[in-house]
Amino acid sequence: MADKIQTSRATIREYIGKDDPSELLIYDFDSILVATNNFSLANKLEKGGFGPVYKGKLLEGKEIAVKRLSSSSGQGKEEFKNETLLISNLQHKNFVRLMGCCVKGDEKLLIYEFMPNRSLDTFLFDPMRRAVLDWPCRFNIIQGIAIGLLYLHHDSCLEVIHRDLKISDILLDEKMNAKISDFGLARIVQETPDLENIERVVGTL
Repeated sequence: MADKIQTSRATIREYIGKDDPSELLIYDFDSILVATNNFSLANKLEKGGFGPVYKGKLLEGKEIAVKRLSSSSGQGKEEFKNETLLISNLQHKNFVRLMGCCVKGDEKLLIYEFMPNRSLDTFLFDPMRRAVLDWPCRFNIIQGIAIGLLYLHHDSCLEVIHRDLKISDILLDEKMNAKISDFGLARIVQETPDLENIERVVGTL
């Protein structure tokens, strides 16, 4: 297992061009296959723009969400780099935590903490579940999103804009606290002084 992890770490270092990804937890691909029951349809949570997301359960019992980046997506590599290089350096209670990653051949996996209440849109567009969203709950969600964005724009060590924030990217934990996810199109403002990369229209229609 140790040899596999070292090989994976070397692959990721080469893939994302990062000198030392030692702060990232590297997962063995076979362990993720077991956790997701070979990416079974029963464990599929959603189909994102960059690839499907699956629920998984590690051998120690911890639940995870695994984003399997599509090999056919031209932006898959860019998103992988963004998530591993950017979000691993941004820790905040209102962001979904990136736990680690895995690269094997064409497979590019991002492993996140699991959000039991899924995304905000699953409540807003469901007449039955919408009843849970009373005003105190809605206000708490709005406040969580605002605090997360304030951190991104002003309080973090990096000044970041998300560029694709939508209700399906607002995930809810077991207490209905909001956490921002999906930073695949995010940009660090300081590194784009000409603003070329942040003035172009991107994201979801």
